[in-house]
Amino acid sequence: MDAESYDSLQRSARDHLWMHFTRHSSYEHADVPIMVRGEGAYIYDAKGRKYLDALAGLFVSQLGHGRRDLAEAAAKQASELAFFPLWSYAHPKAIELSERVAGYAPGDLNRVFFTTGGGEAVETAWKLAKQYFKLTGKPMKHKVISRYVAYHGTPQGALSITGIPDAKKFFEPLVPGGHKVPNTNFYRAPEHGDDLEAFGRWAADQIAYAIEMEGPETVAAVFLEPVQNSGGCFPPPPGYFQRVREICDRYDVLLVSDEVICAFGRLGHMFGADRYGYQPDMITFAKGITSGYSPLGGMIASDRLMEPFLHGTEMFAHGYTFGGHPVSSAVALANLDAFENEGINKHVRANEQGFRNTLEKLLDLPIVGDVRGDGYFYGIEMVKDKATKETFDDDEAEKLLRGFLSKALYEAGLYCRADDRGDPVIQVAPPLICDQEHFDEMEQKLRHVLTEAWARL
Repeated sequence: MDAESYDSLQRSARDHLWMHFTRHSSYEHADVPIMVRGEGAYIYDAKGRKYLDALAGLFVSQLGHGRRDLAEAAAKQASELAFFPLWSYAHPKAIELSERVAGYAPGDLNRVFFTTGGGEAVETAWKLAKQYFKLTGKPMKHKVISRYVAYHGTPQGALSITGIPDAKKFFEPLVPGGHKVPNTNFYRAPEHGDDLEAFGRWAADQIAYAIEMEGPETVAAVFLEPVQNSGGCFPPPPGYFQRVREICDRYDVLLVSDEVICAFGRLGHMFGADRYGYQPDMITFAKGITSGYSPLGGMIASDRLMEPFLHGTEMFAHGYTFGGHPVSSAVALANLDAFENEGINKHVRANEQGFRNTLEKLLDLPIVGDVRGDGYFYGIEMVKDKATKETFDDDEAEKLLRGFLSKALYEAGLYCRADDRGDPVIQVAPPLICDQEHFDEMEQKLRHVLTEAWARL
């Protein structure tokens, strides 16, 4: 890109573009990073610099960048039927995709409601839970249990389910009924010693206690990610989800597996529920279903939840103009074809141990306290003292993450996330096509930047 075009884009970005979750003051005296193309696991900015996309865009680009097959699927569908809503009508691609997704889903999750993204999918699941119980004679059941530090989206309902105070404080009062329980951060659970399974039982039982405290007749659903994203990738302890399933059955509470990030290969399976062996009542999804080539999300519900809507005048009074968009549905089908034809889930399972082993090399650095995750989804927690697990205070975290790490990682040619919604972490979740060569590049760049960060501290 020539200098004149670049300068013009920078002016327009500063004057007109409102970026998401962005401190715009950061660009008062600095250029806005502008990405212009991608190829495989790499992205390129407007100045021609190359970056390893170690976050898959935002846990989205499962098949990597520059896929002609997905782009052609979009163009073909747009030339045939570019748009039509699913409001009392249907179109072939949404029908085909709903059958395909239901076929991958565990158990009797056979009904697919399409949205345009993950927050809408979570909103949909909560609204369905409320209406379902009203239609089945339990109108008081409307509350939701979720976990501390968990992120479930930005719409008012989804934000109420989110467990991050700083994400919510400017938008309160929110939708009432959201209640929080401990997450599965074993690194920060010293009272349980080395007994991971006992910790999992304890964490699951907190859900039962919360239901009892609120009154089982008022609780509609429990929303859990297979691996909790915010806070830095907390996998479930052995037996955790099986215990949660028992608790939900005991109190007639719906179990919602929020798989906006974890579905479609991120954990080496189409759904995280399959990886960890539990049966949810609903699954929410988005991101990886199209590998980012077009926006799409959705909610998958069990036959039980659909049943009240199949009779008389009842309907689910909910929808989105662009939910199940024909072009997005066509892209999703092409994406799932590629998953099967190229053995993407098998590739992740074959390489995930190598990914873990490579990232765990960073544990020899004094600033790295923990490396955790599963599949192609990891968090690296940073600490002041490895022996005591002492973390950074707010000012230190601000200086570390935003004052140094975010910029330094970018300058090192690595796109990932430095995050302090819980304790300070770096998250890495690369495209699912990545292999050992990419893992080594990630580790080397992370090692360089983290070593410099420790020296500065």
